[in-house]
Amino acid sequence: MNDTAVVIELTKYLYRVPEAMKLLSLSRSTFYEQMRAGRIKFVKQGSATLIPASAIRAYVALLEQEAGVHYGETA
Repeated sequence: MNDTAVVIELTKYLYRVPEAMKLLSLSRSTFYEQMRAGRIKFVKQGSATLIPASAIRAYVALLEQEAGVHYGETA
């Protein structure tokens, strides 16, 4: 891993939407668009919408896959 990479360890299992938005650096409208499109998975607990840590990781992996990014490989 290079010196400019920043690793954020997800320390909770479930995140409220504003927390997940901040972790993913997405605006509210973009975040909800991605949820509606099924690209960000979520669960409901009563009236609360929660984003599992696994869904955040999966979304980042999806973005990397779509971009053709392969970390840890040499050129």
